Amino acid sequence: MFEAILLTVITASTPLVIAALGELVSERSGVLNLGVEGMMIMGAVAAFATAQLTGSPYLGILGGIIGGGLFSLLFGFLTLTLVANQVATGLALTILGLGLSGQIGEAFVGMPGVRLQPIVIPLLSDIPFFGRVLFSQDLIFYMSVALVFGISWFLFKSRTGLKMRAIGDNHGSAHALGINVVRTRYLAVLFGGACAGLAGAQLSLVYTPQWVENMSAGRGWIALALVVFASWRPLRVLAGGYLFGAVGIGQLHAQLLAQSGGIAIPSQLLSALPYVATIVVLIIISHNRRTTLINTPASLGKPFVPDR
Repeated sequence: MFEAILLTVITASTPLVIAALGELVSERSGVLNLGVEGMMIMGAVAAFATAQLTGSPYLGILGGIIGGGLFSLLFGFLTLTLVANQVATGLALTILGLGLSGQIGEAFVGMPGVRLQPIVIPLLSDIPFFGRVLFSQDLIFYMSVALVFGISWFLFKSRTGLKMRAIGDNHGSAHALGINVVRTRYLAVLFGGACAGLAGAQLSLVYTPQWVENMSAGRGWIALALVVFASWRPLRVLAGGYLFGAVGIGQLHAQLLAQSGGIAIPSQLLSALPYVATIVVLIIISHNRRTTLINTPASLGKPFVPDR
């Protein structure tokens, strides 16, 4: 019983972790992209459509990554080239993504999906309890773990990561030192979009292998809150993602217990628990202003126009 619940929590948490990691990289470069929800849902429909047309869930993963990445380039063009307001553009991107994905996915409603099967690692998967939980998962789960450690190394151990963090802290000084601020931010935004698309692919190929309009269901907003919760650190994103994922699965079990026990608790109230938890966490974090100011990229959300 506990093993089954844990497997469900892992599946529910994986898209949150991946989307939050992509946004973390984007924000570390100083770009605040509130369009995670839109990029995620575009990745979901692109992944489902690609898998449906080709019959390959692995090509579906690639389709999701490309879908989210291309959508993020629109945000990059508007905010980095045309220097539009990042907050307003991100919100517009989310609205556009939700509408466009519904239009594209209309032809795929009701179709059975192509499920991404788990990769069973011989011998290790036979270990009691931990074998099935850790070594019999789908490819996207393993990619999420690799992303956590890869991004952590990139940001804090590599020269390029140091330059990116310098841009996020003071883009003017970084530009004066000869660092190409706009190009670096474009790459960071593209990476963030690709991660959001991968998270969307997990939703339509693993979590619920079918296309349902608005199936991201606010996960992009939770991913944005998760970045702040994690203080812009990848390893904390992993822990926070599983915490929020557990809350989401917990409310489903709470609904079942309430129904079986004859307790009249509105299902809408229980469904709101993950978002209530997000608000509570953000309120708690806001009280520790010193820690927040230390970890927040100083140039986050500020437009940059190179000297001409």
